[in-house]
Amino acid sequence: MLVRIRPGAELTGAEREFVECLRALSSTGLALVDCRVGDRRLGAVVITPRGITVIEVKGFRRRQSGLLALTAEGEWTISDSPLDLDVETPHGLTDRVEHGVHAVRVALEHALQDSRHVCGGVVLIPYRGVVVRPARTALRPGLDVLVANTVDAHELQIYLEGFSAGPRDWTIDRVRNTCTALGLAELAPNRDDLAEDGFQENRPPPTPIPQQMRKPVEPTPPPVTDGSRGKLASVVVFAVALLGVLVVFVVVGAALVRDSSRPRPMSETTETTTRVPTPASQVQCWPFQPDC
Repeated sequence: MLVRIRPGAELTGAEREFVECLRALSSTGLALVDCRVGDRRLGAVVITPRGITVIEVKGFRRRQSGLLALTAEGEWTISDSPLDLDVETPHGLTDRVEHGVHAVRVALEHALQDSRHVCGGVVLIPYRGVVVRPARTALRPGLDVLVANTVDAHELQIYLEGFSAGPRDWTIDRVRNTCTALGLAELAPNRDDLAEDGFQENRPPPTPIPQQMRKPVEPTPPPVTDGSRGKLASVVVFAVALLGVLVVFVVVGAALVRDSSRPRPMSETTETTTRVPTPASQVQCWPFQPDC
């Protein structure tokens, strides 16, 4: 990683340790140490291919080790003891980082540059041989606290390589233009140094999304049939169909014959009139009267 320090800067012991950590990293980046952006003095501005982070560096006043507990608003402790840093209050330290991030964004916007991928962090430098864990804590999105020294700078390297999830848009020209926009053109390296450090000349093309390869569906070949069997099957089907037609005709003819042989019922009935003889009128007979 390239490191450029403002001429005439007076670095603290923690800041000198931080510079040694950066120079030992194999990551691509440009660190502008002890710079001024607008009216803000910043501990460091680190430009990587993925974005910009503003860092404040603070060291310990005495040897402290143990479990680090941090809150965005409150006291920072280590193993339940107050954190003894070379700063008045940790809360003021996070405020300085946020003000520095705002100053960088405003400078980029005035230069009509993208200011979205700008984050901030606090780097605590413990005494060598002292173990402080965790080595990285996120106070809020875009604001991290890291513990690093020349003995253990692993979390610092991971942070600088991945603090922004954006694409690798910072090319050689964009890095130099960013330095000019921040008023740090005198600290900008030349193009050869940036290329040797790993910055690319042009923006890499977007990674194509691999398409799922589908196995081509092979057409199913038609079933192979014997020619003589096919002809025999067609003859059998035709014979069955013809027999079915004949059966239908026979059934229909039998029904017609059966209907014609039946006598039709008479629609009119003949009434038979039976005459009842009327009894003869009784004749009064006298004794010895003939025909009586």
